[in-house]
Amino acid sequence: MRHHALSPRALARSTRPSPHLPQQRRSLATEAAALPHKDCSSITPPYPKLQQNLAVVRRILGNRPLTLAEKILYSHIHDPERTLASGGIKRGDTYLQLMPERVAMQDASAQMALLQFMSAGMSRCAVPASIHCDHLIQAAEGAEKDLQRSIVTNQEVFDFLESAARKYGIEFWKPGSGIIHQIVLENYAAPGMLMLGTDSHTPNAGGLGMLAIGVGGADAVDALTGTPWELKAPRIIGVHLTGQMNGWTTPKDLILHLAGKLTVRGGTGSILEYFGPGVFNQSCTGLATVANMGAEVGATTSTFPYTPRMRAYLQATGRAPVAAAADKAAHHGYLSADEHAEYDEIIQINLSELEPTINGPFTPDLATPLSKFGTFVKENGWKDELSAALIGSCTNSSYEDMTSVADLARQAKKAGLKTKVPFLVTPGSEQIRATIERDEITKELQDVGATVLANACGPCIGQWKREDKRGEENAILTSFNRNFKSRNDGNKLTMNFLASPTVVTAMAFSGSLSFNPATDSLPLPSGGSFRFSPPHGQDLPEAGFTPGETRYYPTPTPEPQPETEVVIRPDSQRLERLEPFPSHFGEGSGNERGLELPPLKVLMRVRGKCTTDHISAAGPWLKYKGHLTNISENLLITAVNDESGDVNVAFDHDHSPEQSETDTIPAVAKRFKARKQPWALIVDENYGEGSAREHAALQPRFYGCAMIVARSFARIHETNLKKQGILPLWFVDKADYARIGSGDVVETLGLADLLEGRDTSDRAIRLRVTPRDGRAPFEIPTRHTMSADQLKWLRAGSALNHIRAQIAEGAQQ
Repeated sequence: MRHHALSPRALARSTRPSPHLPQQRRSLATEAAALPHKDCSSITPPYPKLQQNLAVVRRILGNRPLTLAEKILYSHIHDPERTLASGGIKRGDTYLQLMPERVAMQDASAQMALLQFMSAGMSRCAVPASIHCDHLIQAAEGAEKDLQRSIVTNQEVFDFLESAARKYGIEFWKPGSGIIHQIVLENYAAPGMLMLGTDSHTPNAGGLGMLAIGVGGADAVDALTGTPWELKAPRIIGVHLTGQMNGWTTPKDLILHLAGKLTVRGGTGSILEYFGPGVFNQSCTGLATVANMGAEVGATTSTFPYTPRMRAYLQATGRAPVAAAADKAAHHGYLSADEHAEYDEIIQINLSELEPTINGPFTPDLATPLSKFGTFVKENGWKDELSAALIGSCTNSSYEDMTSVADLARQAKKAGLKTKVPFLVTPGSEQIRATIERDEITKELQDVGATVLANACGPCIGQWKREDKRGEENAILTSFNRNFKSRNDGNKLTMNFLASPTVVTAMAFSGSLSFNPATDSLPLPSGGSFRFSPPHGQDLPEAGFTPGETRYYPTPTPEPQPETEVVIRPDSQRLERLEPFPSHFGEGSGNERGLELPPLKVLMRVRGKCTTDHISAAGPWLKYKGHLTNISENLLITAVNDESGDVNVAFDHDHSPEQSETDTIPAVAKRFKARKQPWALIVDENYGEGSAREHAALQPRFYGCAMIVARSFARIHETNLKKQGILPLWFVDKADYARIGSGDVVETLGLADLLEGRDTSDRAIRLRVTPRDGRAPFEIPTRHTMSADQLKWLRAGSALNHIRAQIAEGAQQ
């Protein structure tokens, strides 16, 4: 069912703050002095060209009204006259060929992305790109010591990344510069842009009214090589915001509340497009927080119409030319939805009625209003104790966030209070760190007990050398975006509850999970009591931002230096050059079934939630991100075997007399590889939710996986599987999941017809299952989402094999 946008009169009201709303804001916008102007030539979208391209698409679509997300996507369609020749665009069905304008890569995922790009044989990147050293810095003692130790520990990887950046003309942000998403927002994001990033929280840049999409490294290689990037046209979910936040409510509470409504699967295959007067009351960085956590509901990305506060942020961060160009584009209607544009669904949220929310544990969509959280803790029988409070990360480390928590720190200090638990603060960038230090915000936080960590991801992604609570059940409160088991400190018993930075900070002074800072008081040493006033902050600094240590920053728009040798030690345990994956078909494959997959042995049936953290754990494994052989040792080590109920246990029904019947999942996968036995996985709902890490697809492929059959897939992971030559299939009848077990043999029927174009339906492929226990074989129907180009990847063995062949063919012409 399609939902129309507002009527012209209502739409006009939705594009400006209502005069009837209270004008007092939780965060106080200020006229900020700007940084020196940057060279914006490579970051200003080519608005006239995009609008011309969009006009062509509009004509093909019959000039129907478009949402903002559609305008941005469709203006980036490659050769629309040809690629849309079959007729129109159907959301959720049509594959779009897109030309992104930029690629951003963080240091952990950049390793594999660059190794793949290098094997493509290009001399330079087709689009501007950047590398950000943020994931490999472990939090332990504090910013300076942690940074220096991490540089020494990861020098080999940083040398590789820097040399590759120099060779191919990529901007290299050194360790200490900050977190990729904050840096992108401060330096590269622009209204109406389409950007790819090798991290699932890339949508953070949507806070500036663009489409920023998290992808795997192989998708990034498409953009880096100038190959059109393919995306199934997303559904558009409209989120209509009215009213105004009050008291303790923040933009973080908006997305925590929405996650509770949509669940971790509710946004899959969709873009969240926010509109209405409530949008215009939010700061640019507040909107970025909302967009960042759209990843937790599976959304492709999130975006917002261009606002005056976006313009102010661009000007304050040295990008006034981008703001001026965006103003012109907005005047022509490019940066907002058309009147009467249709949404697939509209969610109404009155911000005046929204209250602070806490989500968790172990899943980001378990939402509880702050007023009911104490009861929630008691009902679950948890200790009413907080063991640590952590704020910052890419989700909530803006100047607005830091000034808001500093307001609470000032109140607490005046009352003679200090935090009762470890209070860790992660600045999002060197620019934020330097600015809050200059404005004495850092000192105010340290005065009440805060430890300031390095400008990096740190505990948010598991880079936390935590010495206490090992193996103990405990609760932490964070302003992060994700809270899966074992994610932050490696302890599966640590419950991470997600909240706004202000709620996290206030509760650090209590040490109690049931404390409600909006209503409860704290006892004072003097015998009296103290109650916080609602915090206030500034979205932009009065004295402007200061860049801080510019030695961490790259040379803008560097030219490639082709003579540079990319540094990879021959004996490295951190980096390994990639060998192309072989095709499943044709000469040398050993497959006697033609264009059907060879007979596949089922390795295991995976039970329940299986995120990319389960498939390819982070934490201590991050050091192997550039070494496929080594990192594959962690394949599915926290996954649950549905047949036994055990974690990291797989059956080997064909084991030799010297081998055990069961072993770890990677050990059994290695046995299959040694026998040259291709295999399949049977998996549950939303398989591969979470981060964009393509290692979760590379590792099973490395060990010989050819097919994964799921009740449902998360978007990014399904694409990553396709990129690496693994066939993802969906059960038509989800009950069939339980009919297939380890050791069964599965064969495709109909894949050859699909590859040859004789049957192009989404149900072309059936599976013939031969049970291990001797029961009669049976067939089950499946559904696929493979496009014509994706079938070429499968046939070639991987997308990279196909791209490499195309580049070689073009060079010969």
